[in-house]
Amino acid sequence: MNIKVLLSSALLLISTSSTAETVFVSLEKDNAIAVVDPIAGKLIKAVNIGQRPRGIKLSPDAQTLYIAVSDDDTVLEVDANTLSVIGKLPSGEDPETFAINSLGTRMYVSNEDDNQVTVIDLQSKQAVATVAVGVEPEGIAVSPDNQWIVSASETTNMVHWIDAKTHEIKANTLVDPRPRALSFSADGQQLWVTSEINGSLMVIDVATKEITQRIHFAVPGVGKEKIQPVGVVVDDIHQWAYVALGPANRVAVVNAQTYKVEKYLLVGARVWNLAFSPDQQRLYTTNGVSHDISIIDLAEHKVTKSIAVGRYPWGLAVKP
Repeated sequence: MNIKVLLSSALLLISTSSTAETVFVSLEKDNAIAVVDPIAGKLIKAVNIGQRPRGIKLSPDAQTLYIAVSDDDTVLEVDANTLSVIGKLPSGEDPETFAINSLGTRMYVSNEDDNQVTVIDLQSKQAVATVAVGVEPEGIAVSPDNQWIVSASETTNMVHWIDAKTHEIKANTLVDPRPRALSFSADGQQLWVTSEINGSLMVIDVATKEITQRIHFAVPGVGKEKIQPVGVVVDDIHQWAYVALGPANRVAVVNAQTYKVEKYLLVGARVWNLAFSPDQQRLYTTNGVSHDISIIDLAEHKVTKSIAVGRYPWGLAVKP
């Protein structure tokens, strides 16, 4: 083989490896994060990180990993390449979930015990505001245009629309009992909200702040009491939405145009949260009770693999 062929082969290997992604999984009971190679389908390692990690997200440039370590009352800043802790953010007590605006300048943290949202400036690493919301806020999301922060209060059964400039609540939408997760459509025109107790999924029109669609789930052979929707994501082209159904051990595939449930995919036990691969060809799920993650091929809507990661996987972040 001549030198040109060898060089071409080396470049191909570099190119192929650079397109692979890494999945980071927070392990609530192991006080660690799992590092997974989803293309190879294997756990690379687990890294001790802090007490009871749950919410986990990457910065928009994918260089910083943020992890809510609830029992340490902070959100950690972690170098996404070395996994070394580079900072701690003043998140308020018992942070569980948080959202980051698309500019990477602000973080919004749900403080469930204090019934408030903490606003953190990511450049100064200081809390710049707190917003009183309903009882037990958990799900939180930022609109694609960075105009709205929406917080879901589980006990008040509302989503609160917070103006990102003034930090004032401008509207409240009454939703089904125990709203858990929120996801904006890529165009920012819809907000998708799950209700754990009612077993439903609501679609809210962002312009009017009103529910326009309500979707219910019925899994053959599974009792209604086990259908508890939690995580929800919508693809960028607004073709499909995917909903984690908790102890039903299924991910519901919802047509985002017709709002019909097309399929239920069997995953691990107590499926909790969901995350797309960067190209949205795969979906990853955390399965808390079976201590694994599932990989779903989205072209075929088929579960292709499960990977054991550690005790009580909770959240996911995917690095290109």
